[in-house]
Amino acid sequence: MRRERTLTSESVTEGHPDKVCDQISDSVLDECLRQDPNSRVACESMVKARRNLFGTLMPRVYLMGEITTGASLDFKNIVRRTLEEIRYDGDWTGFNSSSFKLHVNITRQSPDIAIGVDPRGEKDQGAGDQGLMYGYADNETDVLMPWSIKLAHGLVARLSYLRKHRNLDFLGPDGKSQVTIGYRDNGAPYVKKVTIAAQHADRDLPGFRDWILEEVVEYTIPQNLLENHLRDVTIVNGTGKFVVGGPEGDSGLTGRKIIVDTYGGVARHGGGAFSGKDPSKVDRSAAYFARYIAKNIVAAGLAERCEVRFAFTIGSSQPDDFAVETFGTSPVDERQIEKVVRDMFNFRPSSIIDTLELRRPIYSLTAAYGHFGREPEYGSFPWEKTDRASDLRRALA
Repeated sequence: MRRERTLTSESVTEGHPDKVCDQISDSVLDECLRQDPNSRVACESMVKARRNLFGTLMPRVYLMGEITTGASLDFKNIVRRTLEEIRYDGDWTGFNSSSFKLHVNITRQSPDIAIGVDPRGEKDQGAGDQGLMYGYADNETDVLMPWSIKLAHGLVARLSYLRKHRNLDFLGPDGKSQVTIGYRDNGAPYVKKVTIAAQHADRDLPGFRDWILEEVVEYTIPQNLLENHLRDVTIVNGTGKFVVGGPEGDSGLTGRKIIVDTYGGVARHGGGAFSGKDPSKVDRSAAYFARYIAKNIVAAGLAERCEVRFAFTIGSSQPDDFAVETFGTSPVDERQIEKVVRDMFNFRPSSIIDTLELRRPIYSLTAAYGHFGREPEYGSFPWEKTDRASDLRRALA
């Protein structure tokens, strides 16, 4: 008898300490690109808060990295705006946008890296680093992403929406979700388990679990994915209490949520984080391009599941490795797909940047709720377009 197949993915709110750092790093990047589109940025952030002997919260933000830019940067203001947008505005939340101390250790990009990236004479722009990059798409959902990660993002995005738009003083910025999807013998998905953690004020909150179930979980999970009642498969705040949160409860660091950022563990990951890096770093730009190709292959009906892989060497203007994997779901030979993709798409780092319009200040929008499978409120992510699907379909007809 076939063993049941399951997939589990997690997500976190924009107030999770690691996500705070991703947003700070990408906000620094955006400000650089807003003033100087050719900025070279590698910005890491770290946050932590503690209370002194008198109970006063002492928040700290640390900015580190290498930035070469013509932009004039007010780092404190960039950080403050980011924290205000997340609404870390009270000591009880575990951080405070009005009272943090900032430590900055930023230098210029190493000339040994720049010499491999800068175009020189007839030499095209090279990759800003070595590494592996993966992109993925499948036809489970309308955004061509797995159900598990789509729903995990949806839960925490709903939690943050309610906190901000209903001005709920009992709900904190920090939170997490986890969704397990089961697959029946015929491949049909259903929700097997839901876990959600929501930071809350330190006071009696009667009906809090019921409120989370009704306003967040039942609102987000589609009825047609239910095999059991949601109340029977949902855990709210597994320890029973989530008061100490944010950077007081846990330190934050840029790039520690790379699976949340991508495909929820369903597809492979090359290991490179995205946030705080300008598009000359191929571990960001080529990963976006791999998603773009994979999504167009699935949108063209050429596969039910597709994973695209790149590998680059620093300074190289072409990938060392490129492959398409369809997991036996394509009626077309993968070698044919690879050939057509090579002919149709330009893999040079400079072309990837131009094709996906990556010199724009759009990155802070990517830094929470996933880089893939969504359209942000204030603009589009070009790597989510399926504008080459018809071309691919015709070429492989």
